[in-house]
Amino acid sequence: MTSISLSELTDQIQQTIRLTYNSPVWIRAEISELRENPGGHCYLELIEKDSNSDVILAKTKATVWANTYRMLKPYFESSTGQSLRSGLNVLVSVNVEFHGVYGFSLNIRDIDPTFTIGEMAARRLKIIRQLEADGIMEMNRQLTLPELPQRIAIISSPTAAGYGDFFDQLKNDPSHFAFYIKLFPAIMQGEQAESSIITALEKIYENIDLFDVVVVIRGGGATTDLACFDSYDLALNCAQFPLPIIAGIGHQRDISILDMVAHTSLKTPTAVAEFLISSLQETENNLLEIVSNIQYLIQNSIEAQTRFLIQTQMRIKQTLRSWVVQKTHLLNNQKNRLHTSIRMQLLKQNNKLLLLEKNIETHSPSFLLKHGYTITTRNGIRITSVKQVKSGDKIRTFAVDGDFESEVMTPNP
Repeated sequence: MTSISLSELTDQIQQTIRLTYNSPVWIRAEISELRENPGGHCYLELIEKDSNSDVILAKTKATVWANTYRMLKPYFESSTGQSLRSGLNVLVSVNVEFHGVYGFSLNIRDIDPTFTIGEMAARRLKIIRQLEADGIMEMNRQLTLPELPQRIAIISSPTAAGYGDFFDQLKNDPSHFAFYIKLFPAIMQGEQAESSIITALEKIYENIDLFDVVVVIRGGGATTDLACFDSYDLALNCAQFPLPIIAGIGHQRDISILDMVAHTSLKTPTAVAEFLISSLQETENNLLEIVSNIQYLIQNSIEAQTRFLIQTQMRIKQTLRSWVVQKTHLLNNQKNRLHTSIRMQLLKQNNKLLLLEKNIETHSPSFLLKHGYTITTRNGIRITSVKQVKSGDKIRTFAVDGDFESEVMTPNP
């Protein structure tokens, strides 16, 4: 049995690899790990997964030496808008190497950003289609933004320049609207950003009755750090959140998936603050218009009521004047009738008196005496019958021109 040493075997493997891969090879792989050391070198772990089961089919180490990494990293990030990080699918040009002590490895010499852009676009489109299929793409947009969005839950890094810009814009607004702000700190870039933002949303949900809206702001960072905002899980949480979410993550490129599912998407944190201020201004203007309309209606109502009262007063005066005239005529008629009735009664009574006076006069003694009649009395009592006297009685007889006494001789019945 022949045998060879381990070093001889590794030398043969190294020689075979050098002969077989004597020039760079372009390979497709996913970055599963990436770290930079202080010397500027970048160490990666590349893997390939089964497209159906995500089972790892291959795995190897790779290295980007500092002199290459200094050029390759900014070239990739400026081309793709993404940081070179784990989770990305890349197309890289490598030198295949094998060392007897350090084993198999790949030395990355170049990278094709267009491949990653295509992979990112495909992944992004897949997420969007999944959100649409789940029926949640428009859920947050369908919420009604409160008319007075003053209680604001903010998800941001407390040291982010965008957070300071947002706060200053609200504080220095000349309208002096009152805003009540609560910061829920979160990591806003890098691999931990997605889970950190979701955790902040969960904390807000625990106190959801205290807030009107949720503001997610970033600002002030590189566009290469925005990959977390194209996450399915983050989009899922934001789309289904029961409060309107306003995004202002500070970028000028194509909108992220978070922008697509948020209730309102704006470019910068300052723009978010201006949006909230304008919402209150619009509500204030609407209220002022309502107050103005109410005042107008009240004024019109007062004027209408005044006109009605004046017209009513005039009608009452006219009615009273007509009533007074009518009653005056009636009283005058009654007065005239009363005067006429009184005159008639007076004439009637006067005639009665005249008749009575005539009757009395015709029956008076003087009237009888004037017409040849005499009156005879005994002891001052007029004698109307011979039975009232007897022989010897003294009687007095009155004539028109005087009286005389006589004595009854013999009464003759």
